[in-house]
Amino acid sequence: MLSIAEGLLIFIVLGESILGVLGNGFIGLVNCIDCVKNKNFSVIGLILIGLATSRIFLIWIIIIDGFVKLFSPHLYSSGILTEPFTYAWIIISNLSILFASSLSMFYLLKIANFSHHIFLWLKYRINRVLPLLMGLMFVSWLVTFPLIVKAINDYKTGIRNTTWTLIASEFEYVTNHILLNLGVIFFSTLCLISCLLLIISLWRHNRQMQSSGLGVRDSSTEAHVKAMKVLISFLILLILHVIGIAIEISSFSVSESKLLFIFGMATTITYPCGHSFLLILGNSKLKQAFLKVLRPLNS
Repeated sequence: MLSIAEGLLIFIVLGESILGVLGNGFIGLVNCIDCVKNKNFSVIGLILIGLATSRIFLIWIIIIDGFVKLFSPHLYSSGILTEPFTYAWIIISNLSILFASSLSMFYLLKIANFSHHIFLWLKYRINRVLPLLMGLMFVSWLVTFPLIVKAINDYKTGIRNTTWTLIASEFEYVTNHILLNLGVIFFSTLCLISCLLLIISLWRHNRQMQSSGLGVRDSSTEAHVKAMKVLISFLILLILHVIGIAIEISSFSVSESKLLFIFGMATTITYPCGHSFLLILGNSKLKQAFLKVLRPLNS
């Protein structure tokens, strides 16, 4: 039986997930319609469609995984769902952060201005950024999947072994989660680097404008600021996502508290849900389409 606090947190989780599915579905639908209407699949359109789609699946897997652990933990302890959920989590979470990294790189290459030859090489090949990052993702999978297969086999062996100690199972659980998120860690670092480079570019641009006496609020600066706000908000939500995963792990390995676990799930799901609305508000095309949808509701 759930307590009042646990029930309230589950209600929040369900509310977040519904809003997240609607928000990401809206982003994917608008960009699909735009691509079909223009008969041209732009890079940014493909990135947003991929990001929205992967996040819808990410929301569902967080919800299903969390509810199974809450209400049918024997399915996990028996090892029945360990393998399918593990592979599903790796693929979906990696795709989600891949498209988010591609979006941050797209902002950086479109707006920032650096003279380094690597940056210039990427800037003139911006359409190849997504395939390049997808290649890196497949390389990370080649490294990650053998480790995950070994971890799953060790976990199944541990279940059958009556001498398997609690400390060993906790260690395996934490280690498995670190292995699961190797790709996420890599692409999150890439997002952080993109954000920092964009901030440096904005600072340099403002300093040049001030020294020339032309002011600092030109269109280029506005583009810098808008993109930087989106990237920073993404990083904040991503940090909350990582904290939420850590809370879920600690609730299993330390306190086995349902309340702590549900709180971690609510924190984890904030990232794929909240960032969709930040993208809508930060993108003029999505914002206009969103206002058109809301207009009949206000009348």
